[in-house]
Amino acid sequence: MLKIKLARFGKKKQPHYRIVVNEARDKRDGAYVEAIGHYAPTMTPKVLTIDMVKYEDWKKKGAQPTETVAALVTRIQSGNPFPPKKAKLSKKAKAKAAAAAEEQAQAAEAAKAPAEAPVEEAQAPAEAPAAEATSETEAA
Repeated sequence: MLKIKLARFGKKKQPHYRIVVNEARDKRDGAYVEAIGHYAPTMTPKVLTIDMVKYEDWKKKGAQPTETVAALVTRIQSGNPFPPKKAKLSKKAKAKAAAAAEEQAQAAEAAKAPAEAPVEEAQAPAEAPAAEATSETEAA
């Protein structure tokens, strides 16, 4: 039975893999039928290339991909095989972000309060002349 699997190449601590079609019981790094891609996880940025035409052709012929190869193929098919990771915030950075959020909330509340105050002031002068008119009629 044929398998589509990773064959390890490279130095110690610097692996480089070829994606190969090989007999299932053969050695990992032994002779292979065909190389259809390569994967270099230690390079920056990571390198992953697979000839999808050859991959699909071998699957039609009955070759089974290993779990790792299947996962790499789904990454390629998703369009972005290695999306950038989000940076984790330290405790100090989280505290600064929380303080900044509180300041923005207070600024928003302060902006709302002056907007409401002129409306009340506009109503107060309209009432004041009416009160003066009643006090003038009482005095006369």
